[in-house]
Amino acid sequence: MSIRGPYGENMKVYMPDREWPEPYKSVIEELKKITDPITGGDILDSGVVAGLEVRGNTLKIWLRFESHAEYNMIGESAIAYSKIIGDIMERFALVKFDNVYVYDLGNNVVGKFEGRRTRPRAE
Repeated sequence: MSIRGPYGENMKVYMPDREWPEPYKSVIEELKKITDPITGGDILDSGVVAGLEVRGNTLKIWLRFESHAEYNMIGESAIAYSKIIGDIMERFALVKFDNVYVYDLGNNVVGKFEGRRTRPRAE
């Protein structure tokens, strides 16, 4: 399922059993390696990832939180939320994508990296 509108041009809702297009497969595999500090599971199995969009050298990920305040209100730590965002940036920014954006469900940017490549990407 893809959603058009405020959540991106073509955000794909994360569902574990869906057939993912080729550019998404490597992203999904990397996301499986990021641990949710609260549950101890990966951020996909724990339900943290709401959706994603891969377009060229740009990755957009939506996390299943309205805001840092909501994460605190449900008894969890904002530090854990920040760690997840940091882990996403560490795995994807400049390593696999030139631009990485992380959003909450309010479509607010909660993490952003915009790189400027001057030479072609080595594959």
